Amino acid sequence: MLRRLTAGFAVIGDVQFLPGYCVLLVDDPSVGRLSELPGDGRTAFLADMDRLGEAVERACGRLDPAFRRVNLEILGNRDPFLHAHVWPRYAWEPEELVGKPVWLYPRERWSDDRYALGPRHDELREAIGRELDHLAS
Repeated sequence: MLRRLTAGFAVIGDVQFLPGYCVLLVDDPSVGRLSELPGDGRTAFLADMDRLGEAVERACGRLDPAFRRVNLEILGNRDPFLHAHVWPRYAWEPEELVGKPVWLYPRERWSDDRYALGPRHDELREAIGRELDHLAS
């Protein structure tokens, strides 16, 4: 876990084929959809998603000059609880994938140990955490 936010938990993804991938997890696992939150809860979750997205953008932009942007997604197709994906995108991505959804990356990117979260991501994890702290003040 990176940080506890207002409506959820910011975590770094367990796969890092796009370094800086993070997920915002709702703080109540019984909530399956954004529409199940009361109005202020929806606003808080979306504000947390924005904050995490900006933190990833700042940290990745500082650590990799090929950083381009972040993609923010609330999909809910596989896991039954509300969560949001924050995907950094880079100029070094394969040409056939750079303008397409991350979900079109080959399956082995999702399971290959080369892309698993590990100690080599500590600097990135700390940078995102610092940005989350900075954006909270």
